[in-house]
Amino acid sequence: MKNKVLTIASIIMMFLPWTILPVRMNEWALKSPVAEKIIMGYALFMIFSGVFTIVSYFVEKVQNVLMKACLVINTVYAAAGIIFLSMM
Repeated sequence: MKNKVLTIASIIMMFLPWTILPVRMNEWALKSPVAEKIIMGYALFMIFSGVFTIVSYFVEKVQNVLMKACLVINTVYAAAGIIFLSMM
């Protein structure tokens, strides 16, 4: 049961960063203070999801095919989040 919950959480975390695209279509989301906060929030979430997936895979030993895909994608997201925060 724990394996399924962690896998589903990682899958959801894999698709959530793409919600920034519809959010950024709003004019209010393009203004300076709001835009930076949105990007910072998404970057922190991407880093959290990468760390969560790494911990789930290596520490909790949830090692199935879906988790392997989530591990690769969320680790790339975490690296991108670190890059986005360092650019700010």
